[in-house]
Amino acid sequence: MYNYTLLESLLFVPTRLDKEKLANAVYGKTIVITGASSGIGEQVANLLADFYVHMILVARRGEKLQEMKRELETRAAKVSIFRADLRDSAEMDGFLAFLLQQPDGIDMVVSNAGISIRRSVMDSLDRYHDFTRTMAINYFAPVKMLLAIIPQLKQKKGHIINVSTINTTLVPIPFWAAYQASKAAFDTWFRSAALELNAMEISTTSIYLPLVKTPMILPTAAYKNMPAMRAEHVAAMIAKSMYTKQKKMMPWWLIFGQLASVIGRGLWEWTMTGRLRNRRK
Repeated sequence: MYNYTLLESLLFVPTRLDKEKLANAVYGKTIVITGASSGIGEQVANLLADFYVHMILVARRGEKLQEMKRELETRAAKVSIFRADLRDSAEMDGFLAFLLQQPDGIDMVVSNAGISIRRSVMDSLDRYHDFTRTMAINYFAPVKMLLAIIPQLKQKKGHIINVSTINTTLVPIPFWAAYQASKAAFDTWFRSAALELNAMEISTTSIYLPLVKTPMILPTAAYKNMPAMRAEHVAAMIAKSMYTKQKKMMPWWLIFGQLASVIGRGLWEWTMTGRLRNRRK
């Protein structure tokens, strides 16, 4: 269905989307999508463009957003765009002012913007900025955005969808300290805040993803031939959560990975330490 290999088709079970239920769930809604100019965000926007919605797309690439707006508005959706690097405090403030000026308020948020960095600790000794920039976009940006619009979401009985990673639920792996720490920070914040948000009738969904074929993984050569989800498949999962309001979505096999992370953590750390020691020799 998504041009998967046999192994990928076993790992990533197809998502069956009920377009009638989706149409009813999003009808007339204003939906914010961050990181909208490529990958998962772009595919979510493309999927929703056939429905009567108002999408607010934010990303760093203004020209790509303009191109998307021209194409998507030939279909059913209304599209607003805002070029901003959400790591930049001034640009984030401008975006929040734009959101708060929306006459119909905000109904849904797809928190998707993020950055990934693979680098060893020894190669990071003079690169503290790797950690500040991953925290800036993966943690501080979504927290700041949500704190600003929670009152609107409460009024509209809205829905927040967090695009997370399976790494936040598994034993940490080497070379990904900056990325894993920043994603885990927001995942923990969101799961904690979800209890309060749900009490305010704001729905929350966490989507835990494995490797996804997007431009974000291209710099990592080791990922080229590894099994990976397609962004269109993830977009269907996100869209499905808009009408099911499912609190958590993840691959069927993740539960076994979580169990192995608990039972085999000591063995994993001992084995990996040995491998890294031998590599340095």
